[in-house]
Amino acid sequence: MSAPDGSPVGAERTIGQLFASATAEMSALVHDEIALAKAQLKQDVKRGATSGGAFSMAGAVLLFSLPMLNFALAYGIRTWSDWNLAICFLLSFAANVLVAVVLALIGVVFATKAKKSKGPQKVAASMKETAGVLQKAKPHPRPELAQDRVPEAIEAVARSSS
Repeated sequence: MSAPDGSPVGAERTIGQLFASATAEMSALVHDEIALAKAQLKQDVKRGATSGGAFSMAGAVLLFSLPMLNFALAYGIRTWSDWNLAICFLLSFAANVLVAVVLALIGVVFATKAKKSKGPQKVAASMKETAGVLQKAKPHPRPELAQDRVPEAIEAVARSSS
């Protein structure tokens, strides 16, 4: 069995090997943090695009459907109720405004989700915290082992692999 850097388990690693291993792990951590930031930014952009699309659809529905829907609905209401034609047109317009309001509310919901998402800010804070911890990190003193004694962890690995 060997350590991640290829050295045998239980073998003392040099400071250079330890530094190289720490550098590689730090590099991987930074790359993972950047990938996380990209993924969260992509999600925020998607939410913003959905919000813009919903607002656009609300405007398009209100603008393009008013003439045709108002005439059709007004004459339909007139046929079913025998009300005054002006009241029928007002009811038709109110129905179109209601559809536009529902689409606008959908746009507001997605816009607030996109605005509340603090993805890149969370990643930046996490990276600063990691850098702060690494700057304050000091090596832990290790007790000296007797030359003839095998550490318990190596014994456990040897027992589990047999």
